[in-house]
Amino acid sequence: MTKPSILVPAAQLTKSPVNVRKRTDPRADAELEASIAAHGLIQNLVGVPVSRKKGHYRITAGGRRLDAIHRLIEKGMLPPDHEVPVLILANTKDGREISLAENYDRLQMSPAEDCLAFRDLIEIEKRTTAEIARRFGLEERFVLGRLRLANLADLIFAALEADEITLDVAKAYATTADTARQTAVWEALRDGYSRDNVNEIRRALTGYSYRADDPKALLVGRDAYLEAGGRVEDADLFSTAADERWIDTHILDELAEAKLAAQAEAIREREGLGEVRVIAGERVPYMDTYMLQPLAGAVEPLTQEQETRKQEIEAEIAGIERLAQDEAREPEGDEGQRYADLHAELRTIAERAPMIDAEQKAAALAYVVLAPDGTPQVHHQLYVAPVSLERGDEDDGEDGEAGDEAHEPVAVEEAAPAMTQRLREMLAMMKTQILAVHVANDPTFALDLGIFIMVDRECRYTPCNIPSDLHASQPSPLLADFKPDTPAAAQWAQFDEALDRSWINHIAIEERYGAFCTLTEEARAAWLGWAIARTLHAVPDSGEGADLLNHLGRKLGIDVAAWWRPTALTYFDKLTKPGILALFEEIGGEELRVRYSGSKKHDLAASAERLFGGDVVIEPEIQERALAWLPEPMRFGAAQKDVEPENSDPEEQDVAVTSDEQSDAEIGKGLQQAA
Repeated sequence: MTKPSILVPAAQLTKSPVNVRKRTDPRADAELEASIAAHGLIQNLVGVPVSRKKGHYRITAGGRRLDAIHRLIEKGMLPPDHEVPVLILANTKDGREISLAENYDRLQMSPAEDCLAFRDLIEIEKRTTAEIARRFGLEERFVLGRLRLANLADLIFAALEADEITLDVAKAYATTADTARQTAVWEALRDGYSRDNVNEIRRALTGYSYRADDPKALLVGRDAYLEAGGRVEDADLFSTAADERWIDTHILDELAEAKLAAQAEAIREREGLGEVRVIAGERVPYMDTYMLQPLAGAVEPLTQEQETRKQEIEAEIAGIERLAQDEAREPEGDEGQRYADLHAELRTIAERAPMIDAEQKAAALAYVVLAPDGTPQVHHQLYVAPVSLERGDEDDGEDGEAGDEAHEPVAVEEAAPAMTQRLREMLAMMKTQILAVHVANDPTFALDLGIFIMVDRECRYTPCNIPSDLHASQPSPLLADFKPDTPAAAQWAQFDEALDRSWINHIAIEERYGAFCTLTEEARAAWLGWAIARTLHAVPDSGEGADLLNHLGRKLGIDVAAWWRPTALTYFDKLTKPGILALFEEIGGEELRVRYSGSKKHDLAASAERLFGGDVVIEPEIQERALAWLPEPMRFGAAQKDVEPENSDPEEQDVAVTSDEQSDAEIGKGLQQAA
């Protein structure tokens, strides 16, 4: 099909119209041109002879390469007589097919292969990124980006190599060079719905750093941050705008808190405020203010001039409205705009902001926050400062008479120094550590506290801010629209109604806790069983966690048949007629199946309910099997004591069985007592 390749001057080569590649890309063409200039033509062209023009050829495969060579000759980067290797086709009719084969069969390198190749050029051949970019016609930023990808955490790069993640996902992880941070986010997201969400990945990564235009960063300043030992990460190589990241967040937090606290004290003195608290952010968290009372100022009465102007506006508005009632009248001038302007002016007079006087300010609590440009400013809402009961305010005598100490002058303490939010949080953490150690070393106290936290959350309709993550929330039902009326459901309702709820209606949480702790041990134990039992999830027999539920049922020695019998609603209506008849045959043989085979589906389900519920007069052995029968998903499986272990001593096995039976009996007895 081909002849040996020959060297042909580029001036004697032209592109053939049968070349299948019609579209081109200026950027890709520039990269190809730079590569040929640096490395020469690595792959020969394919062409056919031009009839009646000896030594001239039309290129059927390699047209882009030929164009790049012609451009390099025009730019003087290659000599005018530059020769190109050309593979000559023996049959000129094969040109289009060869062109298609060369373009169609080409396999693009994967991004992972690109990354490793660039990294090897840098590390092994000691090339610079600028040199590689120039020789391949690329932007240096592109080469740097591929190098950043090559240095991804091993788990993430392996996923890129295996095509488990896309290039965009890999770029999202590469926005930081910190592989430990990459790995932490990868582990957190890899099994969730956000594993391929580029924005969520970037958001998780940036949670470990601050942008250079964050209000905290603008407040502190880059020089102060670097001087304190803070590090700045390289700009994001995969976004168009330069985006600097400050990765030592604890350093920036401490600098911002200290600087803001100093400036907040100056603001307090300047504004005449009683107390200020600092928030190194743009908004005040809800939990910081939900117990505080907003400070409401008084609206000053209108001046005589404002009152007069208000009456004039109202009179003019009324006049315009009267004229508008005349449908035959044509509006004069810009009457509609005048009407709107009057209403706007009236609002400015009537809707004036309340004024807070100096005396109110002196007793007010204010928050100092950061504006978007990093400037400290007073939050728009002031609050009534919490009042603590001082010793001098207490009644020391009877019938309104104070003791002798009341006549002594009370020393007025200076205002406490303003604390930064970070300092308050540090103190809270250390205080809670002390409390946690003491709770952990008092199991009885911990048990009462744990029960109370779980049940108090679930027994109140209003939000309850308990400082704990302990929950006993009831899971969503597997089937929201199905509430079977079963003996177990009735027993649970009876158990729930019997719980001692005398402690619930106290308003303050500490009062509820105190009342709960005064309940009898049996009452508190019942609440514990209620809290834990209601958290169990309904899991289909083959679902994850079903094995544990089956194990618990075996350990408790539950006789499911005594608690549940199949009914038409809960079981038989969901089966086909042949399926129901097969159950009849299973417990009573062919004769029983034939006896009911003429029934319609609805009647058959009702008959099955009566038969398996023991309400049909039938042979005793059939009735016994019917009352013991359970569908497999309703069974807890064979108990461990029924499974004979291999190579075991029969005497030891008998001892183990007796122990298990005793344990199950004790558990069952405990449940009956709790109920």
